[in-house]
Amino acid sequence: MQKTTISQVSKYVEQEVKIGAWIANKRSSGKIQFLQLRDGTGFIQGVVVKSEVSEETWEAARSLTQESSLYVIGTVRKDDRAPSGYELTVNEVQVLQIAQDYPITPKEHGTEFLMDHRHLWLRSSRQNAILRIRNEIIKATYEFFNEEGFIKVDPPILTGSSAEGTTDLFHTEYFDRDAYLSQSGQLYMEAAALAFGKVFSFGPTFRAEKSKTRRHLIEFWMIEPEMAFVEHEESLEIQEQYVSYIAQSVLNNCKMELKVLDRDVSKLENIKAPFPRITYDDAIQLLKNKGFDDIEWGEDFGAPHETAIAESFDKPVFITHYPTNIKAFYMKPDPDREDVVLCADLIAPEGYGEIIGGSQRIDDLELLQQRYNEHQLTDPAYEWYLELRKYGSVPHSGFGLGLERTVAWLCGIEHVRETIPFPRLLNRLYP
Repeated sequence: MQKTTISQVSKYVEQEVKIGAWIANKRSSGKIQFLQLRDGTGFIQGVVVKSEVSEETWEAARSLTQESSLYVIGTVRKDDRAPSGYELTVNEVQVLQIAQDYPITPKEHGTEFLMDHRHLWLRSSRQNAILRIRNEIIKATYEFFNEEGFIKVDPPILTGSSAEGTTDLFHTEYFDRDAYLSQSGQLYMEAAALAFGKVFSFGPTFRAEKSKTRRHLIEFWMIEPEMAFVEHEESLEIQEQYVSYIAQSVLNNCKMELKVLDRDVSKLENIKAPFPRITYDDAIQLLKNKGFDDIEWGEDFGAPHETAIAESFDKPVFITHYPTNIKAFYMKPDPDREDVVLCADLIAPEGYGEIIGGSQRIDDLELLQQRYNEHQLTDPAYEWYLELRKYGSVPHSGFGLGLERTVAWLCGIEHVRETIPFPRLLNRLYP
């Protein structure tokens, strides 16, 4: 008898296997019991026929409640009607624990109740599918950047300054001085790019922004590549290749998960480079044409604006060349037009908003010093960043992709709170 997992049963058709599992659900039809089994790798139905098993096994199966744990021994059968394509004819049940009064039943529960029981909600088929797709995106991220010659570098989480000069930071004491939880590793990644050429980081970031929208989390994960000798247009090409890569990876490797989520895969099949590009100027005009008469040049876009822009395209769209005064101090001005910078936001279709923000960075020491003064960045904690322009400065670009928004978009789910195992929200630090 082979011990295996649900995800591997296709290797053992018509063979007896042993699987450690939990009961996701159960129903009975007289002399047949149907056990909906899960083991973390997948879901499968186990069929217990009274006339084909011992009395002990039949009674053990009858005693099982939702989320009871067990070893199940049975024969793998091919079954095209089953979601996974396979079923298990149960020969023996070895009960490990009978669960009592499991709080999340098959009936409907409110969101707050489910969030309070997030540690258990993770076991459901929907949450399993979402987090498996998240895992696929993470795997594809490493594959893409490794194949493209990037080195992974880990920036610090505790920093002495803000990457973007914002005040939405979590403050802490670092022995005898102030410190902050990182909202971006970008400045450190620029230092790494000037040492290794092409680098990327992948880690948690924190923003103390008091936002309750479906697109925001307090703690979230960012993928932040930085590239020496790479200018704005080349960076856009790398971004669209990366997003295309992870989308196709999810399509190819998460078919069952996408089916569980009822995701319209035709929308994902279209996510292939190149992506359309429009300038900020064009975006303002497009919005005015759509009835947003109150939007003026120089204002940043909110969620309704991004959604309206995305509706005009069937792929993610780059909005480029934003006004200098609404973007971060380190972004390089357009050489032909100093009131805009060489930057782009990538807006996902279907109302999911910005998933990437990126730019070419200022490489001129004098100009960066001028930007420091304009943004009143007098903190000595920024001095090392200036030094990067003193010793072998080169054109360089980078971007950041928010993992949770990307997961929400590719899964087709409404709220980012389901895209991370234990979300941190404005009103939630538990569980």
